[in-house]
Amino acid sequence: MSEERRDSSSSDLGAQVEATERQLREAAESAAAAEARATAEIEALEEDLKQERRRAKEETEQLQRAHAEELQRERAEKERSIAAAEARLAEIEAQAEEAEKRVVEAQRQAGSAPSGVEADAAARAREAAAAWLRGQVEAIKREAGRR
Repeated sequence: MSEERRDSSSSDLGAQVEATERQLREAAESAAAAEARATAEIEALEEDLKQERRRAKEETEQLQRAHAEELQRERAEKERSIAAAEARLAEIEAQAEEAEKRVVEAQRQAGSAPSGVEADAAARAREAAAAWLRGQVEAIKREAGRR
């Protein structure tokens, strides 16, 4: 019996070894498949990351270009506004100089002009003379119309 036991024990042990080897092979195959899937996933994620970085870089460059263009437009607009303001200022300065000349001329003329009462009397005399002349012209026209 002892030999039968040994054979039976040996056979059980052999079966266990075979079962264990089979389980080990299955586990190794499963691990290899899992590793292949993990590797494929990692590679896919790395590719996605590269694409996202590339897209982000392109978007950043596009935003930088748009910002630079906007700044250039704003600078050009400011330069046009400054040029227009400078031109308007030059006009105003020219007008101010002309007005100053007129004031000086008016002051010079005021110094040589008669006083206010004399100016009023001279104006009334001119009006009276103009009225007398108008009367004379009308009288001459009437006389010419009769002839």
